[in-house]
Amino acid sequence: MDKSYNRNKRINIFICFAMIFVCLGFCSANKSLFLAAICEALNIKRTVFSLSTSCRYITSSVINFFFGYFVLKFGTKKLISTGFVFLIVSCLINSVSADVFLFILSEILAGVGFSLTGTAMVGCVVTRWSPENKGSIMGAVLCANGIGGAVAAQIISPMIYESGNIFGYRNAYRFIAVILAVTFIGVIVFFKEKSASYNQNSSSSGNFESKQLQGPDFNRICRTPCFYTALVCIFFTGFCLQGVVGIYAAHMRDVGLSAPFIATMSSVTFLVLTASKFLAGVMYDKYGLRKTISVCCFAAIICMLSLAFSSVSATGKIFAAVYAVFSAIAFPLETVMLPLYSADLFGEKSFDKVTGIFVSANTAGYAVGTPFTNLGYDTTGSYVSVLLITAAIMVCVLITMQFVISAAHKIKS
Repeated sequence: MDKSYNRNKRINIFICFAMIFVCLGFCSANKSLFLAAICEALNIKRTVFSLSTSCRYITSSVINFFFGYFVLKFGTKKLISTGFVFLIVSCLINSVSADVFLFILSEILAGVGFSLTGTAMVGCVVTRWSPENKGSIMGAVLCANGIGGAVAAQIISPMIYESGNIFGYRNAYRFIAVILAVTFIGVIVFFKEKSASYNQNSSSSGNFESKQLQGPDFNRICRTPCFYTALVCIFFTGFCLQGVVGIYAAHMRDVGLSAPFIATMSSVTFLVLTASKFLAGVMYDKYGLRKTISVCCFAAIICMLSLAFSSVSATGKIFAAVYAVFSAIAFPLETVMLPLYSADLFGEKSFDKVTGIFVSANTAGYAVGTPFTNLGYDTTGSYVSVLLITAAIMVCVLITMQFVISAAHKIKS
């Protein structure tokens, strides 16, 4: 049974890697590549089109809030399969849509799909099958986002900007739908739900079952102030990081940096991101939550300040390069760290429910962050003041989370 269990564990983890590589790498990481092409081809204003992205984040936030209930009722394989179906349909709608309302519908479907194939699901699968070193494994799996994004950019860009074809983006969406369908077949054929026989006979599973007994039940967690304080911190983390990600290229253009330089900085971010997600998981396993979150939050503060001071001067370009590196080091706060928050702060007993709510809070921050940063630009004519505000917020998050960790560990024990 141990050999069968270990084999299925490796297969499931590989499938999770492929899922993140395709779903986030191809469908989400390069979303900005489609923006200009779609708006120009269909003569849609970018501000109007951006409503569809907000609808996706809102949908994801709602679905993730009930993630624990869905896992308990339907299991992981059915949810992953449903997520793939929604993403495939979303891409197909985008490939034929000529109306902003259809794009909104597509993004709503994508929001469901990403919720069932993203960070929360990876945390759920990895914690079930490999709880003993979940940080390193989750980091390795989630770094597939950066790898997939880098690969997808090279494949999709020529399709989108095909010479003489303003609707080249439609072929790109159809191509992504095919890639999703192939990966979906792999899920159906190879992914294994964890059965009762594994729970009874596998020593690894036995470790997990004993870990499940650790920590308070969900009803008690909901009565603790530190749970809601953690939610606020996670919301503002998504608010700040996603708000900055949404405007960094525009800000660099505003201060006079060239398009090739901005593209190079984007590539640097992708490359560092691939390593940083894995290293964040390794660091958690070796040094614990407090040190890992401190490093990531400190990197977030540095990246926001450095972007605020970037300019066309030599020093300003150094600041821009610092942003590219440190933003990637900060990004695990909204991916790898969310499942690790759940397990470390409140134990394994209510892991699925807490993880879903944490991811929901983070995604809600996404939905608000970008409009806030652009409102700051419309008000002041620059992103600098907003970047300084987000840096200050992240300082508060860093300090507050130290108290949350201390209080939650007392409750868990």
